Amino acid sequence: MDGAVFLSAGVPDPKRGPEYAKTADTVAITAAVSALVYVTLGRRRLIWGGQPAITPMIWTVAADMGVEYGSWVRLYQSKHFKDEFPEENRHFQNVSYAEDVDKDLNKSLEALRRKMFMENQFATAVFIGGMGGILDEYEMLRQTQPDTKLIPLVSAGGAASLVAERMGDVADDLKTDLDFVALFHRHLGISEREERFRTPAEQPADIEERYWSRPPKPATFDGA
Repeated sequence: MDGAVFLSAGVPDPKRGPEYAKTADTVAITAAVSALVYVTLGRRRLIWGGQPAITPMIWTVAADMGVEYGSWVRLYQSKHFKDEFPEENRHFQNVSYAEDVDKDLNKSLEALRRKMFMENQFATAVFIGGMGGILDEYEMLRQTQPDTKLIPLVSAGGAASLVAERMGDVADDLKTDLDFVALFHRHLGISEREERFRTPAEQPADIEERYWSRPPKPATFDGA
């Protein structure tokens, strides 16, 4: 089984994070998250922390993909936010909960992130939009899983742009390319010819055996 894809994403709140919101493109963030789900679902496991603006976006795409999304995705959520869980949480059949630590926000978020990074091995991490939590996840992942490939989507703004600054050297297309489906196919190394499988257990270990026997039909995903 290929290593999982970690998604660190969020839509900056102008009141709580004006410094992130001023560079963020909400439309681009939404399109990029949707594109990532479109490219990965049924091909790679996708794991994320339950940011309330992101989970509904993922469910919107996942619901129409024709795979057992509960076996392909894993959502992590802190019990600190138990009164704020989005309704879409209940759809994702594979939710892991981290404890509310001393009813303290920062301690609870740190516990959530440590749980995600201890329980999963990530081949790739994608950073889209977001605020300070994106930077915290980047730093913790860099320390705990230094071999993970990091993909900060600069073009959508937000804290992901600062992740790119900390990395120091990122591909130019992450700064300019708005064709997010093609961009993620390239950076995740997932061929457009790779078939989607209903469950990970049905996916051949040999990537060549996953390919369509005929050229794929043109993608119709529009990022909406």
